[in-house]
Amino acid sequence: MKITIVIPVYNKADYLRPCVESLLQQDFNDFEIIAVDDGSTDQSGTICDDLASKYNSFHVFHTTNQGVTAARRYGVEQAKGRYVVFVDSDDALMPHALRTLYDKIEETHADEVVGTFCTQEGVQSPVVYKGEVVADTLIRQIITGKNRFPVLWAMIFRKEILQGCLDTPRDIIEGEDKLMQVKVLMKQPKVYFIPDCVYRYTLGLPNTRRRSLEREMLYDDILRQVLAPKWDNMKTAFTLHQLKEYEKFIHDGQYEVREAYYDDAIKTPLLPGGDGIGVPLYDRLVWMLPPTLGRPLIQLYRKIIQIKQHNL
Repeated sequence: MKITIVIPVYNKADYLRPCVESLLQQDFNDFEIIAVDDGSTDQSGTICDDLASKYNSFHVFHTTNQGVTAARRYGVEQAKGRYVVFVDSDDALMPHALRTLYDKIEETHADEVVGTFCTQEGVQSPVVYKGEVVADTLIRQIITGKNRFPVLWAMIFRKEILQGCLDTPRDIIEGEDKLMQVKVLMKQPKVYFIPDCVYRYTLGLPNTRRRSLEREMLYDDILRQVLAPKWDNMKTAFTLHQLKEYEKFIHDGQYEVREAYYDDAIKTPLLPGGDGIGVPLYDRLVWMLPPTLGRPLIQLYRKIIQIKQHNL
């Protein structure tokens, strides 16, 4: 088996069939689909069972709800393919995606190949990189929130490189995909970027997840441990990550987080670090302002970013 496609499924009954249809219509034959129904309470599990009864390449596993990372890990554990592609159940693969990704990872002998994506409205993401890119560069981009490239989907992985990278606690319900990719990149894999659009991302779905300081502190602890072998080169990037998360809390009006955590966690983010990225003026300015004054600036900045992202 050449490729295993892993789909974590949780309450996405309205999107599941179009997602799977996009996989079954690929011009590539040697692949399997593993759907992990993570304790769905809608009709997702029934739809998966129906698809499994119709298509020999489609396999479904029903588990108790353990979160998306556990679902992906379970899918990878069942995988028979040499390579793994992750697809979210509300998204889809573009035509020829599997053939494009497989041919390139075979040609380059890379550990992961990263393509581009488009939204359901047909707006395509920018081509940020082409060819081989150093893993440390990608780590900094991801943890500082500056990545304009896919983090987990729109790519193909050599299965072995995923070993030990899918163990994020279920309490982490936001940014778990970034944490997984950082763990992969800390292994210093060969990463190759292609300009081909291979994935259709469904933009604008409602997000009911509530930010929690306890979860963010746990996330920071895990990320710090992951980055520990390269801490001298990553500590400024980590500080910028903390600043960005602080700004999200202030944007939501959770001013208490500054005294409860960030005053001690961030200290003085003024000087560039050894990794060469420094801390941008905007982030330093927001940090120096009281939360009540920083919030309007953050809201304006985020509005500008949203407009840019909408137009990609």
